[in-house]
Amino acid sequence: MFLPPLARSVLLVIGLALPASGALSETPQAVQVLPADPAVVALADTMLMDDIIAVMREEGIAYGQTLEDEMFPGSGGARWDAIVATIYDSVAMRQAFDAALSRELSQDPAMLGQIQSFFASAQGQTALKLEIEARRALLDPAVEDAAKVAWQDMQANDDPRVAQLQQFAQTNDLIESNVMGALNANLAFYKGMASTGAFPEDMTEDQMLSDVWSQEADVRAETEDWLFPFLALAYQPLSDNDLAAYIAFSESDAGQRINAALFAAFDDVFTRISGSLGAAAARQMQGDDI
Repeated sequence: MFLPPLARSVLLVIGLALPASGALSETPQAVQVLPADPAVVALADTMLMDDIIAVMREEGIAYGQTLEDEMFPGSGGARWDAIVATIYDSVAMRQAFDAALSRELSQDPAMLGQIQSFFASAQGQTALKLEIEARRALLDPAVEDAAKVAWQDMQANDDPRVAQLQQFAQTNDLIESNVMGALNANLAFYKGMASTGAFPEDMTEDQMLSDVWSQEADVRAETEDWLFPFLALAYQPLSDNDLAAYIAFSESDAGQRINAALFAAFDDVFTRISGSLGAAAARQMQGDDI
């Protein structure tokens, strides 16, 4: 359940010094963050959101280096690193996430209670901690390569866990939701760049959308290539019964509600981040003060 759009989506970079890669959302870069519902904040705490955002911040800072390498190699330096670190500010990310999740869940306290109950349970906490540990481990390219090989071996050997993981991904709509999050984030990056006058001539909305959609197949392939090794690594310690219980929760009304709410909240957070990155990267390329 817990694969928000950020890390693999915003991180699908660039061709021609630009990020090339339902309906794509229109997300402004600067949106007032409203106060969060305390019950939703408590749920986010239960779901270990500070730990998750900390990993995402690490991913984002690594992505900042990728942007520099691709778009302005060798010219970013400490100044660019500081800009990226500011954009991926953990406190601001958490505040924006809590506010966005509140918009999705605060009107249904009964449903909120069911979600809280599952993730506060031993099964829920174990699954969350395993997801965070795996996500942090995959920051190491060697671990990611090994996880991909392990997933290929599981498929070649007809490991029964393969079907369970595929069911988990399908139940939580992990492929489609991540692909859409990626496209939204990349569109926001384009708009961030365009807002600085980075393009030689005005790029229309239709041109941006066309360029983003042209990368949909690549985004999908990248998502699938990362998702299943991640799931296999994360849930390897879970028994079949515990994974089945997680799937059963995911299939419930409460599971479907929190899954949709999480993707909506992270989409809100990371399209804003992507827009800010686009504007900052464009100014860096132009040699402007940021």
